Amino acid sequence: MTSLSVETLAAATTEPITSAGNTQLGLAVLAGIAVIVLLISRLKLHAFLALTIGSLALGVFAGAALARTVTSFTAGLGSTVAGVGVLIALGAILGKLLADSGGADEIVDTILARANGRAMPWAMVLIASVIGLPLFFEVGIVLLIPVVLLVAKRGNYSLMRIGIPALAGLSVMHGLIPPHPGPLVAVDALHANLGVTLALGVLVAIPTVIIAGPLFARYAARWVDIPAPEHMIPQSPSVDPAHRPRFGATVFTVLLPVALMLVKALVDIVINDPANGVQRVTDVAGSPLIALLAAVLVGMFTLGRAAGFTKERLSTTVEKSLAPIAGILLIVGAGGGFKQTLIDAGVGRMILELSENWAVPTLLLAWLIAVTIRLATGSATVATISAAGLVAPLAAGTGTTGTALLVLAIGAGSLFFSHVNDAGFWLVKEYFGMTVGQTLKTWSVMETIISVVGLGFVMLLSLVL
Repeated sequence: MTSLSVETLAAATTEPITSAGNTQLGLAVLAGIAVIVLLISRLKLHAFLALTIGSLALGVFAGAALARTVTSFTAGLGSTVAGVGVLIALGAILGKLLADSGGADEIVDTILARANGRAMPWAMVLIASVIGLPLFFEVGIVLLIPVVLLVAKRGNYSLMRIGIPALAGLSVMHGLIPPHPGPLVAVDALHANLGVTLALGVLVAIPTVIIAGPLFARYAARWVDIPAPEHMIPQSPSVDPAHRPRFGATVFTVLLPVALMLVKALVDIVINDPANGVQRVTDVAGSPLIALLAAVLVGMFTLGRAAGFTKERLSTTVEKSLAPIAGILLIVGAGGGFKQTLIDAGVGRMILELSENWAVPTLLLAWLIAVTIRLATGSATVATISAAGLVAPLAAGTGTTGTALLVLAIGAGSLFFSHVNDAGFWLVKEYFGMTVGQTLKTWSVMETIISVVGLGFVMLLSLVL
């Protein structure tokens, strides 16, 4: 689910690291994924090492020079950690501030007091959808994880019953609703009307997130009945409730990056002039790094100082927040390295070549192309951009509504079945303390439901409109 970096775009358009034919390349992809799954599930090897070995195996099977495979893997690892690692670190600091100050307790106690057992999954999907509207998926994860884990523990809920609705809310926003990067790129490539796409996207997103979130969570909780992992739950020390930050201040701190990113998105749409002074300011303030950094700095006062923390205590809190995420950073980074190896091997181009002769309806064709590239590369944004570029000529003459629906079909396809070549897969697995099999049965199935149900509602709208 990681957002597309400049390096990824460049790699996707340069010469592949191998001249292997489509058959050999396809077999190499399957072999690389099989190596990763085998090493983790059977040999119990750490995911970071398994992803590293699997990436090298993919290059070898595809006939690429080992040196070029290593370069692709390290470049992907570096760009992923550079783009996502800092966000995870800042989110961990903010989460620790929330926990140590009692701010997370305040939010959780308020939620538990106002939502009963049956309403809780619906409350979580609503919160996640609102927070996820302007946010990158990874930013939404690091902001919501402390709340999800604490609600599950305090309310004695199955983690999947609470976690799946939150993940569904974030994922649907990521794939279907502008101003997320993927949908925006597709809107631009197909020359779709942004307002119409946004309106139809909301119509598709609401029933999709209900089905993939609260409804599917009932089954996911039966398949994978696990508690919130103790090592990931924010462990708050004994803090006098009288010194807790107030609910309003705590919510303000959590929503600050959401507001900054939303303002940036709105200004980009309304002004749409990179030379404009206001847009320059909002582009900086609304970038994920600056928005989360601002929330951390504000949180030191609204959370830490409100709880009576000294400067030394704040420094200790920050230091202790970073150690637990080292393994997560390495695994997510290695997932990005594997994804980059796939892209540099020419998998995206292979899919585009194979799909040129598919004789199917335009909306279904767009979805299938996005699905195939998503499965092969692990990147929702790469799938969206590639599919949009391929079907752009077909958008001519489809009308305003038809073009908007084409964007949504591509967005739905880009979310299909996240698995081991997606850095987001490892992010969810580690945060929720699941095995690879458990992650496939919950997160991966949820993503597939979003993709298929989303396409279904897009097709229905095409019949009506």
